[in-house]
Amino acid sequence: MSADAGAAPSSREDWRNTILAGLANYIDAGSIVAGSAALALRVAAYDLAPSFVGLIGAFSANAISAGVGALIGGRLCDLYGRKRIYQYDMLFYAFGMLFLVFAVSPWMIVVGFVLVGLAVGADIPASWSLIAEMAPNGARGKHSGLAQVLWYAGPVVVLLLSLALAPLGILGMRIVFAHLAVMALALTFLRSRMKESPLWEEARARPRAKGEASAWRTLLRPRHLKALIFLIGMYGLWNLWAGTYGFFFPYILSTVGDQSQATSVAVQAASFAIGMVSIALVFMRLSDRVNQRWLFGVSALLQVAGMAMLAVAPLTLPLAMVHVFLMWFAAGFGQQSFFQLWSAELFPTMIRATAQGLAFAVVRIMLGVWSFFVPVLTLAGFQTLAWILTGFLAASGLIGWIWAPRHEGKSLEDIQRDRDRDRDDAIVDQRR
Repeated sequence: MSADAGAAPSSREDWRNTILAGLANYIDAGSIVAGSAALALRVAAYDLAPSFVGLIGAFSANAISAGVGALIGGRLCDLYGRKRIYQYDMLFYAFGMLFLVFAVSPWMIVVGFVLVGLAVGADIPASWSLIAEMAPNGARGKHSGLAQVLWYAGPVVVLLLSLALAPLGILGMRIVFAHLAVMALALTFLRSRMKESPLWEEARARPRAKGEASAWRTLLRPRHLKALIFLIGMYGLWNLWAGTYGFFFPYILSTVGDQSQATSVAVQAASFAIGMVSIALVFMRLSDRVNQRWLFGVSALLQVAGMAMLAVAPLTLPLAMVHVFLMWFAAGFGQQSFFQLWSAELFPTMIRATAQGLAFAVVRIMLGVWSFFVPVLTLAGFQTLAWILTGFLAASGLIGWIWAPRHEGKSLEDIQRDRDRDRDDAIVDQRR
């Protein structure tokens, strides 16, 4: 089904709402990269033990605390509205970020990352639900894609700032963290002018909506449980790749030549920039118009091929360049972009954010637990780890290809009507 026939043009207000909601992605990814960039300085300044570093990684904005925040925030979004949550969680984020800006001891680092992770996690289901519910018909993928562009923009800005401020040492990293805190405060002000999701308000006003919204067991119904398992399997396995990849990406840079810190940062920033271009040129243009299963499948194949290259061939500069381009160009219209889109489409309005928060929580907590084992796996050798990560990508791609929904061109109301009709047909068949 083509989206063109029923597509509605996006107004300036539509794009403004998407940007303000999608900046949660910028802050999420920016927090992760800033924490990573500051880690070496923190270790040197406070003589942190490897176990303590592992603790920071496991409970950072990239893992467990973000998962817990998503679980709590997603539920509150469905109970009290999207705006109420994303309006105030940025104040909580700024408060947590102040611990990182002014940290003078290790405990402040841990507390800061935990608070930041909780706030980021809570904002994700609120902002993603809002983007999907307020996007014009036939443009939901385009607006979700813009939010993903902002996710990639966060690391680019943070990496370049970190490079420019590197001569200042820890003071430079404090400035990087401070820019994220200022962004959060600015978002709090700008988001105050946004409206609540009309779809949530309509669903909330329906009879029995309040009772239905309070029932966690709704998510355990077969069709919703299947959707959750699909999303967690597809995105969770990919996220294990993404979370582990950062451990040996510096190895790639060091192996292909004597790379300076500036070169390392430039290559990493370029990889995120490639992803941004891919989202803009492929995902935003095509996800509302073409067969999403095929689009996802192409991305998955390219990622598997790009990762397998490192497992089967000697690592040279040309190979590394092809690898980086393939991986990040394919990732732009792959699992993360489709996770944001599909996690909004596969559930009705009154449990949408709850489901997104639960799926996101399981995925981030999986990564947090996995992070404890990555340092051990790296001892097995580069090629062994490359094969493991190729396996993650292959399994994720297979799950996505087999169970990918076909929602291109449909409104959220159309999708819900189709699912209700399928449910009613199944009930009739069972009674027969």
